[in-house]
Amino acid sequence: MAHINAGKPAPKEILENIPQLIALYYTQKPDTTEATQKVAFGTSGHRGSSLKNSFNEDHIFAITQALCEYRKKVGIKGTLFIGKDTHALSTPAQMSALQVCVANGVQCKIARDDEYTPTPVVSFTILESNKNGTHKNDGVVITPSHNPPSDGGFKYNPPNGGPADSDVTSIIEKRANEILSDGLKAVKKVSYAEAIESALVVEEDFITPYVQSLSKIINIQAIKDSGLKIGVDPLGGSGIAVYKKIKEIYALDMDIVNENVDPTFSFMSCDHDGKIRMDCSSPFAMTSLVALKDKYDIAFGNDPDFDRHGIVTPSAGLMNPNHYLSVAIWYLSAHREAWSSALNIGKTLVSSSMIDRVVSSLGKEVMEVPVGFKWFVDGLYDGSLAFGGEESAGASFLRLDGSVWSTDKDGIILNLLAAEITATLKKDPGLIYQEFEEKFGRAYYARIDVPSTPKEKAILKNLSAEDVTSSTLAGEEIIGKFTRASGNNAAIGGLKVSTENGWFAARPSGTEDIYKIYAESFISAAHLENIQNEAKEIVQNAIA
Repeated sequence: MAHINAGKPAPKEILENIPQLIALYYTQKPDTTEATQKVAFGTSGHRGSSLKNSFNEDHIFAITQALCEYRKKVGIKGTLFIGKDTHALSTPAQMSALQVCVANGVQCKIARDDEYTPTPVVSFTILESNKNGTHKNDGVVITPSHNPPSDGGFKYNPPNGGPADSDVTSIIEKRANEILSDGLKAVKKVSYAEAIESALVVEEDFITPYVQSLSKIINIQAIKDSGLKIGVDPLGGSGIAVYKKIKEIYALDMDIVNENVDPTFSFMSCDHDGKIRMDCSSPFAMTSLVALKDKYDIAFGNDPDFDRHGIVTPSAGLMNPNHYLSVAIWYLSAHREAWSSALNIGKTLVSSSMIDRVVSSLGKEVMEVPVGFKWFVDGLYDGSLAFGGEESAGASFLRLDGSVWSTDKDGIILNLLAAEITATLKKDPGLIYQEFEEKFGRAYYARIDVPSTPKEKAILKNLSAEDVTSSTLAGEEIIGKFTRASGNNAAIGGLKVSTENGWFAARPSGTEDIYKIYAESFISAAHLENIQNEAKEIVQNAIA
């Protein structure tokens, strides 16, 4: 049941007290005996809030010192590109990081004029700089993605441009917590005034080179020639300057319907739970843009660091991310002539099987991987993976010539691709997905959360396929039981069970006392509900 405020303008009483949020960042000290106050790198870096003592200056000092030590240990001597989004804690965190980087002799580049930098622009910049550089360069993106305004985040991208794998983040996390526990004695730092005046900190225009190169991955000319009327809502995020530059360079008929940058994100409509969350895949958070769907041929939005996309069409309103991924993969496979026919398509194991049906019809192979975009990095980097996408509206793909563009999620190119699709085929992606349903069947997809103890979550994370004793699921024979992903044999950290017309996957939450059940049916909504109910029984029996 959605909250009473879901989809409605955020009431003033729920807006964050930004001065308090920033004051606590500097004044509160984490208690390292409390697990919730330690550094913890999830699938997208360390995230937390100064209100909960989980994202404070001490955390950033410790993480940055650990990162500087890691870079030295593995021989990364080039520039560290640092980007930030529009969350209130992002600028203080960037200031703290620069103090430590300069003291450790690390060359840093930040956006000029204290601007913001989207995640995909950092990934693109790392890769471009490493094409001809003497030393390898890497980067940091300071963002908690679409999380509420009170949150902060700190993510490391190594020289391959993508989100760091756990073999890297575990080293940084462990060392950062050691530094915290020892009272920051190992932290080298200078004052911010000294850091920002240092020759080691250089301001750079990250946006223009990225935008100028967009014609190498998107058929911008087709969009321009079509005369499409485009609407875009950056949701107060880090890429407003990107869209302004796109209009300037390519002269597209594109309205930026909201240019506000406000750390309270007061212009947002509330998400499903009544909170402010800049989730461009949520119909509640995207209410204001969906209301304009008939005004534009295609419209789209992004989360604050622009690694996610939200596609709004006249035919479908806000498209389900799974639906749009299916359309994008289908279109790219037919309209990228320079791509090798042998390229694989990457999807996470909790993404819709509609993707599998579409890809199979194209005579191509799906590479199914665990949750986390990091699993696509190597394939995108070496050009063996045409496309990598997640059910949570994150994806990237190769350039027109089949070479790497970004190895992190890029919501900007996925949005522009929706415009290219509409311009080229004279129909929007929502209509194309309707044709998929007629051809491949209708997919009923949902995710539910089930309360669980830490002990049960630990058991679920380490299940084997033999722990599942059931032979049927919702009236169909089980044809697959997986605890390792079929595409790369990596551990799922949970379980996936499939039948001919349905499947479910169960994974423990890393932050809450729940596990998540993703499920899909190609039969009916009632069949989906049966899958969900039996999935809970199967999981409970396996972890009992």
